[in-house]
Amino acid sequence: MAMGMHSTHVALALLFACILLVAMGAGPPVHASQPGDEAQLGNIRVVFQTSYGDIEFGFYPDVAPKTVAHILKLVRLGAYNTNHFFRVDRGFVAQVADVIGGREAPLNAEQRAEGEKTVPGEFSKVKHVRGILSMGRYSDPDSAGSSFSMLLGNAPHLDGQYAVFGKVTKGDEVLSKLEELPTRKEGIFVMPLQRISILSTYYYDIEESNQIVSCKEQVEILKKRLIEANNNIQIERTKCLP
Repeated sequence: MAMGMHSTHVALALLFACILLVAMGAGPPVHASQPGDEAQLGNIRVVFQTSYGDIEFGFYPDVAPKTVAHILKLVRLGAYNTNHFFRVDRGFVAQVADVIGGREAPLNAEQRAEGEKTVPGEFSKVKHVRGILSMGRYSDPDSAGSSFSMLLGNAPHLDGQYAVFGKVTKGDEVLSKLEELPTRKEGIFVMPLQRISILSTYYYDIEESNQIVSCKEQVEILKKRLIEANNNIQIERTKCLP
């Protein structure tokens, strides 16, 4: 299916969901509170759209400000579009690949420059529990780049060793689907047999979203962002064609 058609279908699905919520008088889904949730989420929400469903997450700007700024800039640049989850270790982590080498679409100069940056280790007392976002790194505590994990279970041995910068707010059922996929082991990594692609991404401010009177207007904004992201991908693809 073409990316443009996918964007339209996603937008229509969002509109239908909004109508259902209004009709039922229901509020937005709430991610279950777990130990370590003392940190406060900011207003920005990011959505990774995969063939298994959408995963939404928010940031802890007061816990890891430099990490949050770096990851959010990569999202705004569309750097995670066409990237993938290279690791899915059931009950432990689903890890997003580094954008350098992880994407199917080529990176433009600005995306590559940001993707090559590293951030200092902003370690905190926030616990590694299911849904937490935690930066990947090498042995150097200040080597975190753009790869990060979504925790699939409690991992206290990671506490204070890896930078927590946010948590999943919607889409835990999608993480559960990923855990059921067939995998293979390569060294310390448990990896899916088939590529789990991040088809597209978008972000929004929940305060701005709450100010929009019409659910239809909200869907139109999301559609425009998806179309912009798709156009950027096609531009970069065209540059690389012979």
